[in-house]
Amino acid sequence: MKKYISLFLLSCSLGAAAQEKTINDDLTGLRAIGTPASPKVKISWNHYNDYAMITRFCQDLAKAYPDLVKVESMGKSTQGKDMWVLTISDFKSGSVDRKPGFYIDGNIHSNEIQGTEVAMYTAWYLAESFNSVDFIKQLLKDKVFYIVPTINPDAREDFLKNPNTPHSPRSGMLAFDDDGDGKADEDKFDDLDGDGNIVMMRRKTPYGRWKVDCDNPQRMIPAKPDEKGEYEMLGYEGIDNDGDGAVNEDLIGYYDPNRDWGWNWQPDYIQRGALYHPGTLAETRNIKNFVYAHPNIAGAQSYHNNGGMFLRGPGAEEDAGFYVPQDGAVYDYFGKIGEKINPGYKYFVIYKDLYTVYGGEIDWLALGRGVFTFSTELFTSYKLFGKQSEEGRGQNNDFEEFSKNLLFNDAYVAWKPFKHPQYGDIEIGGPKKNYTRNHPGFMLEEDAHRNMAFTVLHASQMPKLEVSEIRQKALAGGFTEVTAVVTNSKVIPTHSAHDLKYKIERPDYISLKNANVVAGMIVENEDINLTKEQKYTPQTIEVSNISGMSAVKVRWIVKGKLDKATIEVDSQKGGLTSRTL
Repeated sequence: MKKYISLFLLSCSLGAAAQEKTINDDLTGLRAIGTPASPKVKISWNHYNDYAMITRFCQDLAKAYPDLVKVESMGKSTQGKDMWVLTISDFKSGSVDRKPGFYIDGNIHSNEIQGTEVAMYTAWYLAESFNSVDFIKQLLKDKVFYIVPTINPDAREDFLKNPNTPHSPRSGMLAFDDDGDGKADEDKFDDLDGDGNIVMMRRKTPYGRWKVDCDNPQRMIPAKPDEKGEYEMLGYEGIDNDGDGAVNEDLIGYYDPNRDWGWNWQPDYIQRGALYHPGTLAETRNIKNFVYAHPNIAGAQSYHNNGGMFLRGPGAEEDAGFYVPQDGAVYDYFGKIGEKINPGYKYFVIYKDLYTVYGGEIDWLALGRGVFTFSTELFTSYKLFGKQSEEGRGQNNDFEEFSKNLLFNDAYVAWKPFKHPQYGDIEIGGPKKNYTRNHPGFMLEEDAHRNMAFTVLHASQMPKLEVSEIRQKALAGGFTEVTAVVTNSKVIPTHSAHDLKYKIERPDYISLKNANVVAGMIVENEDINLTKEQKYTPQTIEVSNISGMSAVKVRWIVKGKLDKATIEVDSQKGGLTSRTL
């Protein structure tokens, strides 16, 4: 009997083990491919985050992954908020400051909020995937990311917490006297019905040139040239707060944080939105100081909205000559893949395909610092129904139909009557502030992942240097010839062509250490033994550039023994690597 009991218990034990194994397999199978299995930082990506949430996220991620994530402030905003930077890399694999760096920021325009969530998602995905995705593990061993979720935290908070339109405030929170009456920001939008939204005002009149779209009563469309209208549009909700006869004429001070940068800056009368001089804003100065302090930054990404565009410079046509063909080929490589990664998005040049921008961040990074930089306009109407409308935004009702059929009219405030102190009997209604420009919740995570993938593609192709070959040749008189081949196995060179022309960054150094070097040279053509000698400091050869998917050869003449001699490659944007003979 005892024998049967023992067998029964053994059977139960084996069955439990098998069941446990099955459960674990099921859990693995339940994980959606491409998603972290059991994230330490549990966060939903179908909503937007205020400053307190962003701060907590940064702290939680750093606490959960101390060997991968560090959080610091790059400085204070105009209103004194910390501008958080997440440094993400494998801190156990070499000096982080000597790895090629990739800089990401979002939300330079405060109403363009989802750039913050895409930046946060990127940080989260990298940290949470390190132990399960080999590609990400190797990426963080080789590179370092500097991710700033919001570079306009003051006005972002205003957009999220206070009544606004989809387009306000675009600037920061510095106060300006827009109407010249000696007061600043005293005639802002007014939430007339107290529902938390700033929507449109319309008034019925036989002289109006607008009418209700009969197919979608929420939508106002222009009357045909030979057709009588029903309404006049009066702008966004507001009253004449300062009694000067105008409504909403002194809003939160209009300036544009993306016109505050030092490359081809132009004053306000040429470039609307520019301030007094480049770097007027505290936020701009903080970013510039951070970038200057991190010369290892080789790639950069800034997130805006909307339109679904991967943008590269230049912002102005007169700067087109600075984007030389060699650099253009690098941008083209990423841009064309980006269009496949994210259907509906297009690869564009700012001045040619969008509009002219003077004093933009993208040109400061690309032309001022020699960093390959994209600016992405997140979200596009293509995403609504998986097609590009043949009609322009003003001629189609895609957003209204999407709200009706997928959001159940959650995106719009229905038109309602209101008695206005200046305009009399009016109606108010229209899209809520976080619609038309910003993703609906269920669409946010997918676009965050696709744009993260584009950024990771860019970062993964920053230079990766290796001493791939070393040859020694004995010479007469106790001398030895040492030849080394240094390869760059990625698309991005250690210096952009623009950088090379204007000498923005120092050359790359290839050194032979622990050896008595008497001569050093670059091998220009090994077949015909053509070399270029470097007469000074021959042990450290200066190489102007190591091109993408290419190699350079250097040579030294050494006297005496080569025991423990090491070849070291030191590139600001390409990193630090070495190999011992």
